[in-house]
Amino acid sequence: MSYCEYCLKLPSGDIHKIYHDTVYGRKITDDFELFGRFILEINQAGLSWDIILKKEAHFRNAFDAYNYELIAQYTETDIQVLMNNPGIIRNRRKIEAVIYNACQMITIKKEHGSFLAWLECQDIKNTREWVELFKKNFKFVGEEIVKEFLFSIGLLKGAHDEDCPMFLP
Repeated sequence: MSYCEYCLKLPSGDIHKIYHDTVYGRKITDDFELFGRFILEINQAGLSWDIILKKEAHFRNAFDAYNYELIAQYTETDIQVLMNNPGIIRNRRKIEAVIYNACQMITIKKEHGSFLAWLECQDIKNTREWVELFKKNFKFVGEEIVKEFLFSIGLLKGAHDEDCPMFLP
C-alpha cells in the first residue's frame, strides 16, 4: 500500500493525513524549512515516520527553528542539552550529523546563494546520483533518506500516486 492509499483512508485530523495533504511533495523555498525537513528525514532513519511527525514541534524548538547558522555553532554543551531532550530523537550520531550538515549548509549558501539554488542547479538524472552528491556533502545520509527528502520537498517526482488528489504533475 502506498503512502497516498494509506493516508486517504485516515480521518481528517490524523497527523499523517494532514502531512500528506498539506506538506508532502510540496516545494519549499525557505532554506531553514528545507534544512528542517532534512533534519527530520535524518532522524527518521530506523524509526517510523509517525514518531517523527509527532515530535516535529520539539525538533523545531530544540534546533532553533531549523536555523542552520545557529546550529552550526553548537558546542558539546549544546549536544548534551539535546541528548537530554526527551522531545527529540536522542541519538548522538544523528545530532552530530545535523551540526556538521548545518556547517555544510553555510558553505553551500556562500557558494550558491541558498540550499534551494544548490539543489536546483544540479544536473542529476536519477536517485543514485542524488545519493552520491549528498554523501559527498553531508553526513548520515543514505538512499532512503535522500530519496524521501527529495520527494518530500517536491524535487523528485513520485511523492504522490498519480490518482491521488494531492498529485502535482
